Amino acid sequence: MIYTELTKRALRLCYAAHRDQTDKSGLPYVFHPFHLAEQMPDETTTVVALLHDVVEDTDYTLDDLAEMGYPAQVLEALALLTHDPRVPYLDYVARIRPNPVARAVKLADLRHNSDLTRLDRVGPRELQRVEKYQAAIRLLETPEEGRGAT
Repeated sequence: MIYTELTKRALRLCYAAHRDQTDKSGLPYVFHPFHLAEQMPDETTTVVALLHDVVEDTDYTLDDLAEMGYPAQVLEALALLTHDPRVPYLDYVARIRPNPVARAVKLADLRHNSDLTRLDRVGPRELQRVEKYQAAIRLLETPEEGRGAT
């Protein structure tokens, strides 16, 4: 991976935004977006992976990111990936499906979040969350109607 200025800015922002956060097992949260970014095939998906939870889980807004100079394609994907809690979860996931950047990042996010080996304890709540994530993965992997497989 070649780190361009855009990727470097996203790495710095990701680290700063999530610096004091931990995941469900108490590890630094920033490892999660870094893990997703390492799987991405290009700069746009890498930047979106790094920033995918910044608007949802910190005080940064999409307007802040636009002012920082992030391109429209990045902002569009981030807007789709930011879940409005008033929107039912699978409706939110369905809105992501047509956008290839958001879709790639969300699939990686769901797969990583479904990895129960990351947790110290697995109970009914965690199993239920994985079922929800698996339904979302199936939805994202299903071709859109009218487009079909080629």
